[in-house]
Amino acid sequence: MKDLYNHIVPTKVVAPIVGTNGSPPAAVADIDLAGFNSAVLVWEVGLEAGVLAAGLYWTLKLEHADDDGTGAAGAYSEVAAADVLGVTPAAGILWTVDAPAEDETVYYCGYVGGKRFLKVTIAETGATAGMPQSVLLIKGHGQDVPAIT
Repeated sequence: MKDLYNHIVPTKVVAPIVGTNGSPPAAVADIDLAGFNSAVLVWEVGLEAGVLAAGLYWTLKLEHADDDGTGAAGAYSEVAAADVLGVTPAAGILWTVDAPAEDETVYYCGYVGGKRFLKVTIAETGATAGMPQSVLLIKGHGQDVPAIT
């Protein structure tokens, strides 16, 4: 068996929360990938308490930015298909949950964009009743082993 434990660092992006109409989790910016050469983004969604449909849905958007030279993020831009593995983004939106068959799911993709900073935005459209969700980023291929936070 190979050792994965010493080669990754799980990072909480959005703590488990029930996002509701008008109060989805806020955008989380400046997720720093310094010292790591790979990342996997995981969005876990629970059972939507209301109705999911064409006009009632949730999205997760991913943006990235270079280091502006001070160790802070520069301007963010939407990720493109070449920046992620396992999903084809549309205007930076990785996933849309708009049908009952799409909730109670774990969505994940690999980030290979090569920029230092990430920004995740979860948005709700329409009058959904509330959907439990969380976001985790797993940093990998660290420059130091064992991986350090």
